[in-house]
Amino acid sequence: MNQDLLPVATYRKTFAFLGRMTRANLRSNVIAALMIVLASATGLVSPWVLGSIVDEIRAGRDTILSSALIIAVATVAAAVFGGLSVAALARAGEPALAELRESVLVRALHLPADRIEKATTGDLLSRLSDDMRTVSDGLRDVIPIILSSAVTVVFTAGGVLALDWRLGLAMLTATPLYVLALRWFLPRSERLYRQQRIAQGERAEALLTGVHAATTSRAFGIGGTLHRHIDETSDRTAHVSISVYRLTLRFLNRNNVAELFGLGMVLAFGFFLVRNGLTTIGAVTAASLYFVRLFTPIGGVLFTFDQFQAIGSALVRLVGIATMPAAPGAAPGTGPGEVVLTGISHEYVSGKPVLRNVDLRIAVGERVALVGVTGAGKTTLGAIAAGVLHPTQGTVTTAGVPFDPERTGAGSGIFLVTQDVHVFAGTVREALTLVKPEATEQEVRAALAVTKADRWVVELPDGLDTVIGDQGRQLRQDQVQQLAVTRILLRNPWFVVLDEATAEAGSMGALILEKAAEAALQGRTALVVAHRLAQARMADRILVMHDGAIAEQGTHDELLALDGRYAELWRAWSDRYVRG
Repeated sequence: MNQDLLPVATYRKTFAFLGRMTRANLRSNVIAALMIVLASATGLVSPWVLGSIVDEIRAGRDTILSSALIIAVATVAAAVFGGLSVAALARAGEPALAELRESVLVRALHLPADRIEKATTGDLLSRLSDDMRTVSDGLRDVIPIILSSAVTVVFTAGGVLALDWRLGLAMLTATPLYVLALRWFLPRSERLYRQQRIAQGERAEALLTGVHAATTSRAFGIGGTLHRHIDETSDRTAHVSISVYRLTLRFLNRNNVAELFGLGMVLAFGFFLVRNGLTTIGAVTAASLYFVRLFTPIGGVLFTFDQFQAIGSALVRLVGIATMPAAPGAAPGTGPGEVVLTGISHEYVSGKPVLRNVDLRIAVGERVALVGVTGAGKTTLGAIAAGVLHPTQGTVTTAGVPFDPERTGAGSGIFLVTQDVHVFAGTVREALTLVKPEATEQEVRAALAVTKADRWVVELPDGLDTVIGDQGRQLRQDQVQQLAVTRILLRNPWFVVLDEATAEAGSMGALILEKAAEAALQGRTALVVAHRLAQARMADRILVMHDGAIAEQGTHDELLALDGRYAELWRAWSDRYVRG
């Protein structure tokens, strides 16, 4: 599959991004670090006191009660400091996580449409869902374990060296085995975790395609093909996940060997030192307990290392989006002007052209309609004219300035409305003011009045403040499209592309929806991909698309007189929608 996946950040860039977020919450991070240090330090008390008890009893002194009190106080203190460290990490981490989530989402929303298509929506959705959930869960469950375990390992090793440097060296003999285990595990696990994330993205893309194309697959009888594709991507994901699990088990076996070797060396060295009067049984006992105490933090690191690796793989994918170069603002000098498309050709699949050397000029204030049978290339040409799709060949200019799809958006003066209009969760007011957050109540109501949408908005339970979307009131498709057309008036662009934006005009709101579009386009340069030929009839010029090229062009009357493809389309449409 030919895919141009979204970028993955380098570890250097990821650490730099994390550094900026850490500095932004410096106070909470310092408190968290202090609590972790105190928790680890108080945890050293119990093994040391237990070792002292052994020597005190051998000397005939009874200090069990006082020692037990010290152990109890140290245990409670370690628990308190541990709890405070988790709370401090949450206070530091949650704002950072929110900033990461917002950075990724904002950048993703500003990506050109064709960039997302090249990467597949599955790649983007797996990052925004699976990867973000992995990082979020890791911040809450894994990172505190990793940090506290690492500090505990350092403090415990220091405690043994302070107790008896020879026993400390004996304990450290296990270090090469841990290092070898990590060196064996890291390169293999990193590769597998990356494969796992990519496989999850392919699975998400297959599932989305299957859901979105359900109606089409049933109509053409290709449900089995889509189902097999979903099965294949799911099997690949499961196979990679099983490989990750097996690798982790083999890594843990190596860890157990290192633990056995290290404890054996401490006991063997201890026996030799005690036998020769070089240390005490209490010191050997304490050193052994210190090393056994390391089993939990080292085990904590290793048992969560697969999750830690997954967090790292997810994080570099998220930072890869968050640190993508921001789209520049609207280019200067791209105000109202002639829109010129020269030599436009486009291929979604190599060797299968959708557009073939199309030339088009749209004068200031001119309304041009595109008509043709399905698959003629109308939508592709409209998307290129709107700047949301890079043509394979050719150039687009406005007022003589090269047209950069990266510069389309809120401030570009160019607006695209398609028939696939999304219902944004929130109020009607919020759905409209997305394109102009500073819009006043008067401006919103004036725009609704022009498109006649105010007639049904006032009947909603809370008017403009009525919640719509999945968790609110469900609007009819023609009402959703009417709001989309109303947004044109609020944004006030100079160039509008309507891609069958009134395709629902065959419903009960037909006349109102067409009049809404007509009112919104007044005084604007417009390219209208016309589903209903009544819209084409009102255009200044009509282009008839056929097999990716412009077959005919002219006014409605001129094309009827020509008695070509347009006349044939008009007769077919009239028989169905006018006479029928």
